[in-house]
Amino acid sequence: MKSESSRERIVRRAALELEDGYYVNLGIGMPTLVANYIPEGMTVILQSENGLLGIGPFPLAGEEDPDLINAGKQTITEAVGSAFFDSAASFAMIRGGHVDLTVLGGMEVDEMGNLANWMVPGKMVKGMGGAMDLVAGARRVVVMMTHATKEGEPKILKRCRLPLTGTKVVHRIITDMAVVDVTEGGLRLAEIAPECSVEQVRQATEAELSVDPATLKTMPV
Repeated sequence: MKSESSRERIVRRAALELEDGYYVNLGIGMPTLVANYIPEGMTVILQSENGLLGIGPFPLAGEEDPDLINAGKQTITEAVGSAFFDSAASFAMIRGGHVDLTVLGGMEVDEMGNLANWMVPGKMVKGMGGAMDLVAGARRVVVMMTHATKEGEPKILKRCRLPLTGTKVVHRIITDMAVVDVTEGGLRLAEIAPECSVEQVRQATEAELSVDPATLKTMPV
């Protein structure tokens, strides 16, 4: 179970990936919380693959519209100027490269930037959903997840073991311990949590991590 502090840290840090004017798709689960941390005065247009461009804030209790949901079946609101459309138009936007950023949850990411986030063999799943299209079509892919499993096993690996969502698609990984960039030369440690050392992050990571002390930053609290 993620602690609220680590969960909020990941979400807050992921929100810093947003830029003014971006068209953004937030994945099911923890990534949807990034919408709560859009900086004041910044215009970010949220897209949902079930057919809405311009998602507003989550509704207050008692104000939910059961017909207005996102791809994760959460009740949402519509922003001023929003547009509704069918799935074909929605996936044409995604596959056409019109989404600037997608923020997704992850089960495993490896040093090649491969992502596994849709199924565990032997467990019931509803399908991949839009994740395969998002990682292939979005201009930038950011994965947010805890650095390790509940059992303490690393989730940033040399090679993913679970079925892949996409190959060589991840640009940045944000965890409760660090921010890791996927580069042509492998994984680079970009930021580190204030209470962690580089050695602790390396011990919690199966893949090799390169570190430049001159550019390494501390994650915002």
